[in-house]
Amino acid sequence: MAMEGFDDPGVFFSDNFSESQGDGQSNLASKKQFLKFIKEFQEGNFAYKYRDALKRNYLRREYHLEVNIQDLAGYDEQLADKLKQSPGEMLPLFEEAAKEAADEVTFPRADGETTVEDIHVTLISEAAPTSVRDLKSEQVSKLVKIPGIVVAASGIKAKATRISIQCRSCRTTIPDIPLKPGLEGYQMPRKCNTEQAGRPPCPLDPFYILPDNCKCVDFQNLKLQESPESVPHGEMPRHMQLFVDRSLVERAVPGNRVTVIGVYSIRKMAKLGRGGEKGAVGVRMPYLRVVGLQVETEGSGRTATNLTFTQEDEESFRRLAAQPGVYDTFSKSIAPSIFGSEDIKKSIACLLFGGSRKRLPDGLTRRGDINVLLLGDPGTAKSQLLKFVERVSPVAVYTSGKGSSAAGLTASVIKDAATRNFVVEGGAMVLADGGVVCIDEFDKMREDDRVAIHEAMEQQTISIAKAGITTTLNSRCSVLAAANSVFGRWDDSKAEENIDFMPTILSRFDTIFIVKDEHDEARDIILAKHVMQVHMNAAADTAAEGELSISFMKKYIAYCRSRCGPRLEQAAAEKLKNKYVLMRNSSREVEEEGEKRLAIPITVRQLEAVVRISESLAKMELQPFANDAHVDEAIRIFQVSTLSAAHSGDLQGAEGFTTEEDQELIFRIEKQLKKRFAIGSQVSQHTIMQDFNKQKYPERQVQKVLATMIRRGELQHRMQRKMLYRLK
Repeated sequence: MAMEGFDDPGVFFSDNFSESQGDGQSNLASKKQFLKFIKEFQEGNFAYKYRDALKRNYLRREYHLEVNIQDLAGYDEQLADKLKQSPGEMLPLFEEAAKEAADEVTFPRADGETTVEDIHVTLISEAAPTSVRDLKSEQVSKLVKIPGIVVAASGIKAKATRISIQCRSCRTTIPDIPLKPGLEGYQMPRKCNTEQAGRPPCPLDPFYILPDNCKCVDFQNLKLQESPESVPHGEMPRHMQLFVDRSLVERAVPGNRVTVIGVYSIRKMAKLGRGGEKGAVGVRMPYLRVVGLQVETEGSGRTATNLTFTQEDEESFRRLAAQPGVYDTFSKSIAPSIFGSEDIKKSIACLLFGGSRKRLPDGLTRRGDINVLLLGDPGTAKSQLLKFVERVSPVAVYTSGKGSSAAGLTASVIKDAATRNFVVEGGAMVLADGGVVCIDEFDKMREDDRVAIHEAMEQQTISIAKAGITTTLNSRCSVLAAANSVFGRWDDSKAEENIDFMPTILSRFDTIFIVKDEHDEARDIILAKHVMQVHMNAAADTAAEGELSISFMKKYIAYCRSRCGPRLEQAAAEKLKNKYVLMRNSSREVEEEGEKRLAIPITVRQLEAVVRISESLAKMELQPFANDAHVDEAIRIFQVSTLSAAHSGDLQGAEGFTTEEDQELIFRIEKQLKKRFAIGSQVSQHTIMQDFNKQKYPERQVQKVLATMIRRGELQHRMQRKMLYRLK
């Protein structure tokens, strides 16, 4: 009987099922086939694909080889089928074959490199992927291909592939015991079988591992969430545990879209402390042992780091940068389905490229990123612009104002379930390091949450001191925010009160656009035509002449950001200085005339804003220096955005009490009001307006008096601004 001794615990027998059942012959044949495939597969005209790839990787000291399953199937159909049906047996054979092939192709090696390294074979496949939901019990230990998003990644740990164990009492060593790949452990033998005469037998469980004689490989656990497109309506996305080892670790970071090929395996349930196993004995937890991993560069995966530029790409970038109208081309390609708002698109183009970050000799840094705020009426396509920027920027995070807290934007300290320590989790600003944060509904954010962004926007770091963790995280990102005015729509008669932000946060924005929904018949006709066009030809890809594709723009932005950091020229700097002094003077005159401070201040930050915008214009053309033309355009953008927004208060003459009669009239109205209004009483605003109308007072002035009294804190709005309540 071949099977005897299985129930006798004295026999230590490790290699239970694999080679002992007479399929050694077929395994050897398969290995020979694999070796032949690696050495002989060619794509026409004698290009030996895998042989050359293996040699190239080996000489680079990257000991891995990527094999396409379709190629294998074209070479030997049965072999590929075997690989798909029993990957657990075939992959080790494939790797041995690859090792032998590597030995042959790199034969005259340098001195001292006598041993051949193990080669890690990874697979890629063009087959259609299956969903996480379709993995049933039939697929166990078969090859499967799944798309998804990586949501969590563990650190890199080491896993032994071969261990040596030694008996405690008689010092017998059993060397080189192979371990199964994946999350399977290894059962230590209970008894030591070496019986020496005249010594008591060894006790139970005598073996321990010799850590010095272990061979280890890196591995990492990832958590894969199924891609949002494949989740049925109203269900939660499912998760899958991935086991990644050797050359595939650190390939994907959380947030990446990936497609993985792996062996659908099962592992024993983890032991849970005193309670023994959770779940029954026969129940096993599924996981995926990854043998191939592709990170998708398209779509909204965070893939800024692994964009590589080919020679042709660089050529086309240079050609584009040398064209005279590259700036217009680029701003036209930003959200082409949105009509108009050219200046906003231009400033968004500047935001995508960013200025140059400067490190001063004393260790301080000046930020190079441009922040843009869009204020304005509903229905002016602000959120659409934000969504587009999220798609085109190499790194982008999109959040909405109401749904994001201060901790979610900056950083939070949470308790890690596994290690029971506190760990720092970066929020949106930290995740978008080197990219753009789009914040929609900026005005709906709570005031104390908005304060959390202050530091991130100017100093570009986030400092936290919570739960014994004191640290500073980088957040070198641009902020693109969209907000509505206080009254929902922009109200011209209310001038200053439309803007509900503190000057502290407004001065951190480089360009502030006030987007008004103007009534203009000719423009409305064009706009309506454009919208109809978009709705009718939604499916047809009618890219206008000279527009760039999103993927090209993404690459071009990443290229410019990594290769170019322009500075100002001397002449341009001189010009800018004079311009800034003029701007300060004009805003001072406005303030003196109206005896009031502007809601949007003009400070040194604004000067730096213009510098940054001109640098980003130079960066768009891959120029080393920003010249006069760039500065002119930067000043123009700044004037149409922030300056016009800053002066928007005094256009209607709403502020600034001009003549004496007006002054007297206002004084009279105020007296009337105070007579009508006892301290602590409440009156509806509508009745007041009607009363004064009957007495033939102009409505405008009454509004103005009310606004002034509210500002002085004598009146207060109650019940959604319908009632007025007198305080003092």
